[in-house]
Amino acid sequence: MKAVHFGAGNIGRGFVGLLLHEGGYEVVFSDVADALVDAINAVDSYTVHEAGPGGTDHVVTGFRAVNSKTDPDAVADEVATADVVTTAVGPTVLRFVAPTIVAGLARRAAGAAPLQVMACENAIGATDTLRAEIEKAAGVDAEELLSRAVFANTAVDRIVPGQPADGGVDVTVEPYFEWAIESEAFGGALPKIPGAHFVENLAPYIERKLFTVNTGHAATAYFGARAGIERISDALADPDIAARVSATLEETSAVLVAEHGLDPAELAQYRSTILERFRNPALVDTVQRVGRQPLRKISRHERFIGPAAMAAERGLSTIALVGAVTAALEFDAPDDEQSVEMQEALRTEDALAFTVRTTGLDPEHPLFPAVRDAVLSRQTALNAS
Repeated sequence: MKAVHFGAGNIGRGFVGLLLHEGGYEVVFSDVADALVDAINAVDSYTVHEAGPGGTDHVVTGFRAVNSKTDPDAVADEVATADVVTTAVGPTVLRFVAPTIVAGLARRAAGAAPLQVMACENAIGATDTLRAEIEKAAGVDAEELLSRAVFANTAVDRIVPGQPADGGVDVTVEPYFEWAIESEAFGGALPKIPGAHFVENLAPYIERKLFTVNTGHAATAYFGARAGIERISDALADPDIAARVSATLEETSAVLVAEHGLDPAELAQYRSTILERFRNPALVDTVQRVGRQPLRKISRHERFIGPAAMAAERGLSTIALVGAVTAALEFDAPDDEQSVEMQEALRTEDALAFTVRTTGLDPEHPLFPAVRDAVLSRQTALNAS
C-alpha cells in the first residue's frame, strides 16, 4: 500500500505520516522546500518524540520525498499508483495541490480502486474544498477524473510545537492525538489508519475541535502576547489569562450544545483535557508561533468569529469571544506578514470597512457591533501611541 502526503512539515511527519506508516503504507512526502525534501531523502528513518506524561518514541521507516516544485510530474506519477492521498499544507494552499492530483488521476490505471483523498487541515470541510479545486483544475474532464477517487472530510488534532533548528527531520509532538474521518465515502473499504476513528457525521467532531482546541490555543496566544509572555504553558499559568481562556471556551461549548446537542458534562471534561494539554511544559511552544496569521484566525468561519456568530444568532453570550478577538487585534509581530498587514490596515481603514473585510460579517449581523467596537478600541489605542 502507498500513501502520498502533501506537506512534509512537522505535522506531516509527526502526525499524519506517522499514522500512515503505522497502518502499513509506504509514505511518499511531497513538498516544495528543497532542503526539507533533501533532508528526508538523506535518512532511512526518523523519530517522533512524544513529550509529556505517557509519551514514547516512534521510529518511522519506509518513506521518501519528492519535490513538487521541481518535479510535479514525478508526484503525479506517485498519485497515479497511490491508495491514499492526504494533505497538511494549510487550507489556502489546497488550490496549488489540486492540479497535481488531477494529473495523477488522469494517469490512474483503468479498474484501479478509487483513490482515497483526505485533507487534514484546520478548517471545516477542507476535503470538500480540495475536491472543488480538483474539479476546477480538471475542467471538462472533471466528471471522469472525480469518479476515480473518493473524498472524506476529517478532523485532526495534535499539538506539534516549533522544532529546534538542529533537530533534523525528527519531530517532537504531544502524546495526545485525534483523527476523525467521515466513513460514508469509502463504502466499507476504509483506509487502514491505526488510532483514527470513522464517523457518520463529522460536523460535531470538527466543530468541537476547531471551536475548543483551535479557539483555546489562539486565545491563549493572544492573551499571552498582550501580557508579554513567551510560552503557551506560561501564559496559562497566569490566573487572569487562564480565566479568560476558560470563559471563551465556555461560550464555544454553549454553541456546541445548542448546535449539535453535545453533552455539557462531556464538553466540560473535554475543555479540561484541552487546557491541560496546553499547560504541558514539555512542549516548548510560543505565543508568537501559535498566534501567527491573525487575519485568517479572525475570518468568518474560523475559531473566533465562527462560534461567536453562531452564539449571537442564538442569543448566547459572546463577551469572552469578543474579548479574544480584541486581543487578536493587538497581536503585533513584525516577522508575521499577516500581523504587519493587520496593524497597517487598522491604522488606515475605517472601523466599518475593516470589520466587514476581515471578519466577513454583514453589518446587520447581531455580532457586528461588538466586533466593530473592538476594532475601534484598537484603532484608538494605535492613534494614541
